[in-house]
Amino acid sequence: QVNVVESGGGLVQPGGSLRLSCAASGSSFSIHAMGWFRQAPGKERELVATITDSGNINSADSLKDRITISRDNAKNTVYLEMNRLKPEDTAVYYCNVNLAIAAQTFRSYWGQGTQVTVSS
Repeated sequence: QVNVVESGGGLVQPGGSLRLSCAASGSSFSIHAMGWFRQAPGKERELVATITDSGNINSADSLKDRITISRDNAKNTVYLEMNRLKPEDTAVYYCNVNLAIAAQTFRSYWGQGTQVTVSS
């Protein structure tokens, strides 16, 4: 069992920046990876970026020049910095926590999501 809580969403103007935070707690297993996905109205949930405990990053190619994902393993927290935001970035951003419960065995947990709205 693990609790996943996102924060930092809100309203921002086009071209602005925002930083999202996600903290995981209550897990008796180590966290293999944490990351962000988003879902815009009428669209499927898509990858934004993930980062492992060793620093390996996987991110959407179309977003790589505008986002930075980072982590604080000691705090079980992952951050997503977004720059030069566009209206099409408007979505609910969900944090995902991937637990290593055994060798090559993982289990994922999701946060409730935080709304990001990019509008003038």
